[in-house]
Amino acid sequence: MHRTRTARFLPTALALAAALLAGAAHAEGHYVTGVEGLQGSSVPPAGNYYLGYLVHYDINSFRAPNDAKLKGDGKVTALVNRFVKITDTKLLGADYGFETIIPVIRKSLNVGGFDGSDSGVGDVYLGPLVLGWHGPQWDAVAAAGLWLDTASHKNTDPSLPGNGYKSTMLTGGVTYYFDPAKSISGSALFRFERHGKNDAGIRPGNQLSLEWGVGKNLGAYQLGVVGYSQWQLSEDSGPGANNLKSSKHALGAEVVYPVPGAGMFLKGAFYKEYSVEGGGGAPSAKGNMLRATLVKAF
Repeated sequence: MHRTRTARFLPTALALAAALLAGAAHAEGHYVTGVEGLQGSSVPPAGNYYLGYLVHYDINSFRAPNDAKLKGDGKVTALVNRFVKITDTKLLGADYGFETIIPVIRKSLNVGGFDGSDSGVGDVYLGPLVLGWHGPQWDAVAAAGLWLDTASHKNTDPSLPGNGYKSTMLTGGVTYYFDPAKSISGSALFRFERHGKNDAGIRPGNQLSLEWGVGKNLGAYQLGVVGYSQWQLSEDSGPGANNLKSSKHALGAEVVYPVPGAGMFLKGAFYKEYSVEGGGGAPSAKGNMLRATLVKAF
């Protein structure tokens, strides 16, 4: 659910709007940082799971590739539907599973004379490999999958939900519990994306996302500090590409409320982006994000 840079061939207003093409308007790529937080690297036990992430991203400004601040605003709302199956099979000493992600996205933007909105099903993710390890005071995860180019996309219509290219995504992370009772936790979850080419022949640069959280159990609920960062690791390639790279950093808070009788967790988080650098051929959005998550075993 993130951005594309084909708009370098379009008028300025469309180039600004292209920052929204991946859904939540973070750095270049499909993956939306901020959807995971506390214990984000902990894989559940064997079973079937649905995770619904309701994300609202409120844009209050943009950073151009030369890092100049641009006036404009916009909103992105997405319901990310994630289905996970963890099996009883062991692979490399880990619990083996697989997953798929189906986002539904609505985007609106008013900047540089452009005023438009649209909605639809975004690019779908297929993850045939999910590995979860568990120790006395730690959990670890590794995963791999592919974001498909399945959603509607046109270089001339930045309001459509698709990115216009495929991406390979690799995942790794660790959760550590600072006491035997596991009442205090710290986690770090990394996602690496390598993108394919879009219709204009542009290949966006590789991207690294980090989500982290430090939490404390307080009786019936858990409270903690969370944050995310994204870095463009390599330059864009293709016609008109430059050597500029984008980055983004945010800080926030999360609360987790378990409902054991229903086999369910409810989560809520707020993030404020405090540092954004534009890169490549399109501006980077800066704003605040609200996220509500439902985790249900079935």
